[in-house]
Amino acid sequence: MKLRSILSAALAAAAIATATPVAAHGVGEKATPHFAQAIPNIPGKSLIAVVVDYAPGGASPSHVHAKSAFIFAYVVSGAIESQVNDGPKRVYRAGESFYETPGSSHPVSRNASKTKPARLLAVFVVDTDDKQLTTSVK
Repeated sequence: MKLRSILSAALAAAAIATATPVAAHGVGEKATPHFAQAIPNIPGKSLIAVVVDYAPGGASPSHVHAKSAFIFAYVVSGAIESQVNDGPKRVYRAGESFYETPGSSHPVSRNASKTKPARLLAVFVVDTDDKQLTTSVK
């Protein structure tokens, strides 16, 4: 059991070190890895949390996430305008959440305010081997 714990810790450390959730840099947007851990009862899966800070008027470029990624997004502060796939654009305020299923596109993700910052917590359930969590759509 101790070997399994050590292996899980090593995988989590590797996930933090190699995951690149900030590959889709936008204007006035900063993504910071916050947590990564292999899920012990789901072999090959990891949980990765990323905090996304948006300056007033900040935005992420249109992007997709790792094909295995299920994402739960929670607005910590401010208001975030988001669109997933071809769904409607919607503004989520502090305390509200949304999700993205594996294979989804995220054409709109931005601060809904031009004067106040916003913060989003994105929690990924993803294949442990996926290194590129976010890729810009050109």
